[in-house]
Amino acid sequence: MAQPDGSDGAGAGQEDAGGGAQLSEAEAELAAQRVERERIARRKAEKKSPVEAGAKLSGTAADLLAAVRAVESGAKPAATVFSEPPAPRRPAPEPVRRAQPVAVDAPPAPAPEAVEGVRRVLVEGGAPDTLASQVAAALGEGAEDRLRSDPWQLLRVGGVRPEQADGFARALLGAECRPDDERRGRAVTGWLLEQAAVAGHTALEMPTLTAALQRQGVPDPDAAVQSAIAEGEALVFQDALDGAPAEADGEEDEDEARPVRILVGLERYALAEESLADGLGRLVNSVPKQDGSAERWEAAAAAAEGSAADLIRAVAGHGLVLHTGGAAALAEPAALLRAADGLGVRAWAAAHGPLGRDRCAALVGDGPGVATVSGLLSGAEGPGRDADGALDLDLLVVLDAPQLDVETGALLAESLPDGARLVLSGDPGVLWSAGPGRVFADLLAARVCPQVASRRPDPGPLGELVSGVGIGELTQVEAPGKEVVIVPVRDAGEAVHRTVQLVADSVPRAIGVPAEETQVITPGHGGAAGTRALNAALKERLNPGPGRFGGFDPGDRVAYSPAPGRTVPGRVVKADADGLHLSCAGALVVVPKERVERTVRHGWALTAHQAVGGRWPAVVVVLPGDAAAALSRPWVYTAFGRAERHLSVVHGVEQALARAVAEVPAKPRTTRLPALLAPQVPATAQ
Repeated sequence: MAQPDGSDGAGAGQEDAGGGAQLSEAEAELAAQRVERERIARRKAEKKSPVEAGAKLSGTAADLLAAVRAVESGAKPAATVFSEPPAPRRPAPEPVRRAQPVAVDAPPAPAPEAVEGVRRVLVEGGAPDTLASQVAAALGEGAEDRLRSDPWQLLRVGGVRPEQADGFARALLGAECRPDDERRGRAVTGWLLEQAAVAGHTALEMPTLTAALQRQGVPDPDAAVQSAIAEGEALVFQDALDGAPAEADGEEDEDEARPVRILVGLERYALAEESLADGLGRLVNSVPKQDGSAERWEAAAAAAEGSAADLIRAVAGHGLVLHTGGAAALAEPAALLRAADGLGVRAWAAAHGPLGRDRCAALVGDGPGVATVSGLLSGAEGPGRDADGALDLDLLVVLDAPQLDVETGALLAESLPDGARLVLSGDPGVLWSAGPGRVFADLLAARVCPQVASRRPDPGPLGELVSGVGIGELTQVEAPGKEVVIVPVRDAGEAVHRTVQLVADSVPRAIGVPAEETQVITPGHGGAAGTRALNAALKERLNPGPGRFGGFDPGDRVAYSPAPGRTVPGRVVKADADGLHLSCAGALVVVPKERVERTVRHGWALTAHQAVGGRWPAVVVVLPGDAAAALSRPWVYTAFGRAERHLSVVHGVEQALARAVAEVPAKPRTTRLPALLAPQVPATAQ
């Protein structure tokens, strides 16, 4: 990396924001997901024959699968469920998948009398009555009676932990509250699966789940899981292990058990992952719409340069194509979009957030449309939908593809019309999605469709540094123009001081990037040098004020989260009785007062997860000593890669940074997508 410099360095930031991200758009996106999940559930229920599997399992695994069969049939678990030989694990994908038009109404708020009833139960059990609205919404109709009869239902509310639910249950049930209560085991099972989803898993392997239940003091983990399955609160699956045949060969020894893994997951993510596999399988096996002769596609490819030509040729003949590369590689999807538009193809691109959308739009120019993924799905942006409810387009290029979780991916795949082409493009080295799944990585590993790797390197010292991090090497780069600067610090207090100095003074003076275009990135929100501490110090220096509206003043940079996992940079315009008025990418967003605390943070400093998908002229990455355990190669790669012209590293982790880059890869996620794709696509697909 560059030589240490005590005075000059930089930060990062750009106040660009939320591509039309009105509150109604967030509500529409959530409504779209809700309607899509209901549609998928209905489709699964209408299939003519159940999925038969597991005839060669025994013990707990057989009991769990029996529980699923019993739930599906409406009977209690029985030992005789597996009397028939196994049929193929999954039916073939349906030939047509149509996403239906989505209502944009937000889910109704719980009735005041329902909230009041829940409030009484919470007070009786010694829980905060401020949770009443959330509990009523989570439990739905009859929430008061459900909570009173099963106090561990409190775990359905985000942020509540088992020990807190246990205290609430003891207050309500008294001597009837026992650690081996079936209700507790069932609720803790669901809670653990929700926590796994937050960590990115779409399901958990059975040994992992039972071990976690033991750590939570559940005396009989197997019984707890079976109870959750019997009540329909979890699903169990068996997936063939890598290298194992998907179906038993007729000549094989019938007594030879097929190697499988037993997984347990929540229905919400199971249905989304299956729907995603169906939709992707449909694209892989389909013939793209003949919207341009082969000669015209070849002529467009010949006119392109390098791997952009390879991308155009791959898209010409395939329904699904993967494209990988760094920041500079964005020029290749842009070339594809321009070429497709010239052929009369209705082409659109969708980026993770407004920063990526605007960057792509600048490269594409007039013609093809560019939207955000959330805006495309909600209808706030994009071409709209045809009479069948599918997106009214022929080619969709999804940028920042590593940010796709299984639910968003399923919505996109199900929304494409027959004959459409889908290109997933992104940098596989960045942090994965905030939601569960690793869609892009799973597809790359599965090799079920053409993959085009960009040969266009990111330029300059920053490109050299980030490329090295991507292969596990923290190299020292020559930076004659102060493109990369290291600022060593001894403790968190000094880290905060030097960060403010860099953003307010050093970077504007030495690099010429103003403070409003410099973004600070740090590993977490808490700690002495987390986003909270850094934003407080930066606000005091750059926009001091009393914070009369929830801690905010006009001119404050903010990070607005209209939906979980999505961050939109913006700036406070004003505050009044309607709420906090934000300017996000030129659009006005009004956040009601009751939502400000949950959805708006100061935005001079972000985490790398919040910053992914955006780039700024200058970035200051802050690495205090207590951040060493949070570092990994994808985190460093993502944080360093947000800088366009200048990167300052406020360095207080000593050798931990180099070790993280060399030795700490991405944390594994348990997903089912590769196993679900295997029977749906040709084994030789490349």
